[in-house]
Parts: sequence; C-alpha cells; structure tokens
Amino acid sequence: MIPSEETDVLERPVRDRSQTEARIRAAAKAVLAEDGFKAFGINAVARRAGCDKQLIYRYFGGLSGLIETVGGDLGTWVREHIPEDSGGMFLLTYGDLMERLALLFLDALRADPLVRQIAAWELAEESDEVRRLSEARSRALAGWIDRMKGSLQPAKGVDATVTNAVILAAIQQLVLASVTSGRFAGVTLKSEKDWDKVRGALKRVVHGVYG
Repeated sequence: MIPSEETDVLERPVRDRSQTEARIRAAAKAVLAEDGFKAFGINAVARRAGCDKQLIYRYFGGLSGLIETVGGDLGTWVREHIPEDSGGMFLLTYGDLMERLALLFLDALRADPLVRQIAAWELAEESDEVRRLSEARSRALAGWIDRMKGSLQPAKGVDATVTNAVILAAIQQLVLASVTSGRFAGVTLKSEKDWDKVRGALKRVVHGVYG
C-alpha cells in the first residue's frame, strides 16, 4: 500500500522544525491579512503553509497557541514600523512625543493589512485569543512610550493612559473606516490630501491636550 501524502508528512522526520514553524506563522499571517479573521482557522492555515494540520497542533498546541505566537510578533511589528528615534523632531514636550507616535501609528496601520485585520477582529469578537492579540500590541506601544519619553511628562491632571488610548483608538477607527467605506462621520478618507487633513487634526488634538 502506498502511503498517503498526509501519512508521509506525519511520519517522515522533520529536518528543520524552525523552518516549518516559520512557514506556518507566515501562512497564518497571510490568511488573516488576505482573507480576514472569519476565514482564519487550522485548515486554512495548513493549506496555505502546505503542511498537515497536525503539525500546527504539534508545534503550536493548536489554534490558540498559533494566535499567541502571532501576537508575540506584534511586538516586532511595533519595533519595525515605529522606530525609537525622534525622526528629526525636537521632542521638547510630552505632546511632541505623542504627536510622533500618533503619526507613525497612523502610517504603519494604513500600510499593514495584517494589523488592520487584527484590529477589526478585536472589535468583532471577544475571546481569550483575541484579547491576547490586543494586549500584545498595547504592551508594545506602551513600551515604546516608556522608552522614548525620558524625563518628559504630561501636564498635571491629564490621565495620559486614557488620553493616549483615545487618540490611538481614533486613529484605528479612521483607518478601518477608510478600508471599508472610504469615509467616517462625513470625512472622506481616500486621497493623501484627505490624510494630510487627518494628520493636521491629530497634531492639534494632541497638543491641545498636552500643550
């Protein structure tokens, strides 16, 4: 009897586990970015990775472990897309710092379909897996602020944690709306000219709060 391809995958030695894991992680991200969270599952990821689904259970413990791994990569995403430098700005106040973060976050989110899908998933579903994805990104962004702020502090009486959450949430909502409808609350979000207006508004809001 000739062994099936599935049996062969399960029985032959794995020559390079790290390579296989990397392929599965890349496939998970591709499925999520291209097909959305509703299509995300063990079978879809296995098909994209070109491997038996049992390898996902073996290496990641199933879908939950795979999602947690993708969440861990969000910290890398923040480091790669939101550099820890001033970008030529003179960061004289906490408001300057948050202006830089807001603009970097806006551009990074617009450019990355994977993180947009994760953001949309967070809004659509409440689960342990999705919560871990949200918390991983939140920790990475909070870490960026802590490392960058140095001696800079918000004005007394301003709850920076809540204020920053509102600013980042507004950015996220605008970017998601631009993909689904191209507008939000009567504001068109299609051309770079439209986004320049958003950038200007963000700067005014940030400095209006933080001075």
